[in-house]
Parts: sequence; structure tokens; C-alpha cells
Amino acid sequence: MKNEILKYIKLFLGFFVHALGIVLIIRSNLGFSPWDVLHQGVSKIGHITIGQASILVGIIVITVDVMLGEQIGSGTIFNIIFIGIFMDLILYSKIIPLSHSVLTGIPMMFLGIFVFGIGTYLYISPGLGNGPRDALMVALTKKTNSSVRFIRSTIEITVLVIGYFLGGYAGMGTIITAVLIGGFMQRIFNMFDFDVKSVDHRNIKDEAILLKAYISKK
Repeated sequence: MKNEILKYIKLFLGFFVHALGIVLIIRSNLGFSPWDVLHQGVSKIGHITIGQASILVGIIVITVDVMLGEQIGSGTIFNIIFIGIFMDLILYSKIIPLSHSVLTGIPMMFLGIFVFGIGTYLYISPGLGNGPRDALMVALTKKTNSSVRFIRSTIEITVLVIGYFLGGYAGMGTIITAVLIGGFMQRIFNMFDFDVKSVDHRNIKDEAILLKAYISKK
């Protein structure tokens, strides 16, 4: 049971760190990350917060993941809910100042990309289910036998284009993030000797069986 608790601590720490990375990129004021260009576009159309738009997009993406054969675990569901919530909390707390120059914006953006990647590693590695967007990356990586760098960059550029036409804010930092984030994530995964294709994620059914077994021992 202790190992299970540690897995969930790592999962939720990953959600918070990931959200922190996203907010750092946003507050760098050089343009949103590609997914957040999409989220902002959706938030404008739907008159909702960026965090709420993130949750809505997550639900749509998870449907695609299921169609591609990816397992949906408790981590997948929690990802949809909590990253959006953490984003809103960090944004509205204003603990991260808004950059007003390129000199401060560029370091903030690169730090955000790095923190984003660390958060992604933290919540994928426990094997409790990929986040919706990461499940899409993993599914396409498996099916095409391509690198994380190529697949992630392709996804980022695609959602950037869609988000831009929905009215999302794209700047210099957005383009840099779209091009570099795949490489950053590949290096971070390599740093932890982590292969996303090797993780055997538990699905909701597995979670229910484990919970039932634990309760029956009580």
C-alpha cells in the first residue's frame, strides 16, 4: 500500500510541476505554448477559463486515445481535471510575475519548457495512465515507430495551427516551444533513462481489482 501511495504522490507532484511549466511559458509573455494557444482559442469561443478549456480539450483527446487503443487509467482521468485546476490556481495567485522584456522572457520560456518536461516524466512514470495528450504521443510513437521528438513536435505544430485559427495568442515563444519541446522531452526522458514505450500502464479495471483486493484484506 505504501508503494501505491508513493505512486500517487509522484503523479500529483507531476501534475503540479507540469502546470507550473505551462504557466512559466505563459508568463514569459512571448506567446503561449502550442496546446495553450488551442486552449485560449477554445476559452475565447466558449467564454471559459484556460484551465476549463484544458479540461474540455482533454476529454476530446482522451476519446481519440481510446480509439487508438491506449489504456485509460486513474492517472489519465486525474490529469484531465487537476492540471487545469493547478493552472488556474497558479495563474490567479500571480506568484509568477509577467515578463515585460525579451531578456527576462526567453529564460522564463526555456525554464518553463524544462519544468514542463520534468512534470511530464513525473506523472507518466508511475504507470497509472498517460495524460490525454501524452497518451496521444505514446500511441503515435508506438504505431509509427518514430521518436518522441518527431511525434511530439508534429503534434505541437498541428495544435498550434488549429489554436491560432481559433483566436489563440501565438508569438515568437510559441514557435520556439513547438519546435523544441519534443527534443527537450526526449533529453529529459533520457536523463532519467526512461522509455515511454516500455511503461505498462494500469487501466481503470486493474485499479478496481487492486482496490477490491486491498479492501478484502481489511
